[in-house]
Amino acid sequence: MRIVEVFAEGGGVAGAEWLARAEPVHRQLRPHLPTDYAAKMERVLKGARMVLAVEGDTVLGLAVYRWHENTFDGLKFYIDDLVTDSVRRSEGVGHFLIAHLEEVARKLGASGLVLDSGTQRTQAHKFYFREGFVIPAFNFKKSFS
Repeated sequence: MRIVEVFAEGGGVAGAEWLARAEPVHRQLRPHLPTDYAAKMERVLKGARMVLAVEGDTVLGLAVYRWHENTFDGLKFYIDDLVTDSVRRSEGVGHFLIAHLEEVARKLGASGLVLDSGTQRTQAHKFYFREGFVIPAFNFKKSFS
């Protein structure tokens, strides 16, 4: 298993062929993504990065992440999306991605990793607890409609 980075310095997408291979896996977590996945990810990756866990030409999992400085965390390293292909779960792919993200975050000077996970994703929560994550706060959201 190895990591492939899908972003270009300065923002945007590099490695369109990898992005296309990642789309079906990404949609397992985010089925609502628009039909024009590449255009959406081009916009997202202007402020974020994406890495893939791959074996040969097969995408096993992916992570979308970003970092910024704030008054509470200092340098906050935030994981937008973390997903392993459903047929490859419990094979170490998620752990491999988390280990990579920890390394990136440490090099940047972040004190840890942060992510949000929907309350219905109980299997994912078990994984996060095994990986050493804790729930330090509630996340509140106000939708406009």
